[in-house]
Amino acid sequence: MQGIDNITRRIQADTQAEVDRILADAQQDADKIRAKYAAKADREAADQLARGKVLAQERVQCIHSAAQMDARKMTLAAKQELIEQAFELAVKQLLSLPEEEYISLLADLAVQAGKGTEAILLNPKDRDALGQKVLKLANKRAAAAGKEGKFTLSPDTAAIQGGLLLSDGAVEMDCALETLVYLQRTEAAGEVSRLLFP
Repeated sequence: MQGIDNITRRIQADTQAEVDRILADAQQDADKIRAKYAAKADREAADQLARGKVLAQERVQCIHSAAQMDARKMTLAAKQELIEQAFELAVKQLLSLPEEEYISLLADLAVQAGKGTEAILLNPKDRDALGQKVLKLANKRAAAAGKEGKFTLSPDTAAIQGGLLLSDGAVEMDCALETLVYLQRTEAAGEVSRLLFP
């Protein structure tokens, strides 16, 4: 029986050796597979991280660009507001000229814009206080300029801040100070901007 026990032990030892070899091979295969997938996972994680960084940088640039654009818009709006205030101030300064200068300005406007035969319309305040003086000086300057010099003072008034309107029947010329300043705005806005924002 000892022979059978020897054979059985040998078979068991061979079987155990084969099992150990198979397990070792399986362990090696499992380690290789694990290493392969760990490397793949590391690459994918690195790729995801790199893509995440790129996306984050793009997002930061986008937010930065939007902030710069908003800042430029706000700056432009503030500059436009200041330019608007400058033109409003110009109208106020024209309206606050000393009486003699203001009358002279209105007479000049009438002579330059009209033929000399139109009716002059002023705002109610100017008509009552200065109407006759403006009419007299406008006719005098029109005659000196070779025009007929027969302006008349309209009994009607104009809804303007200052300046005048010239009426010749259905045709009316707008020489209101606010209109003239507004018309100059498109031409002078660049220069005003350069003066305000050197």
